[in-house]
Amino acid sequence: MEIERRWLVECWPDQEPAAIFYMEQGYFATRPAIRIRREAQQKGNTVYILCFKGKGGLSREEIELELTLRQYEGLLAMLGRPMIQKEQRRYPLPGGLILEVNQVDPQLDSGFFYAEVEFAREEEALAWTPPPELTSYLAHEVTGQPGESMAAYWARTRE
Repeated sequence: MEIERRWLVECWPDQEPAAIFYMEQGYFATRPAIRIRREAQQKGNTVYILCFKGKGGLSREEIELELTLRQYEGLLAMLGRPMIQKEQRRYPLPGGLILEVNQVDPQLDSGFFYAEVEFAREEEALAWTPPPELTSYLAHEVTGQPGESMAAYWARTRE
């Protein structure tokens, strides 16, 4: 189960990230979402993931399966469309939470930034308020709004 809140933001936060990832992802279906992703941690490992996401806003079923490079490349060849390019920076938050800020397709006019925080329980997600230094940064919440998912972005820009 994935439980997360999402915001549109204008830029990176004004602090050093704890980790940086470079990603590419593409969708075989958007409803429900079936995608592949390559995640390369800066100065770290690269993983390849096949992901299935169910319907939902704040909460939805998510199943991730790790792929080999060969499996990933085979699926990538079947996709036949340009992958979404993302840079993700992760910032620690109080209570052990992590703010994930993503810059999507910076080379395209359609590119944008968004931020997410994942939670263990819905009650925790609903009760959470950003720390004071992030209140204005996380002012435009889009959790559960139609058209604000990465699958919807794929459908708008790749299909």
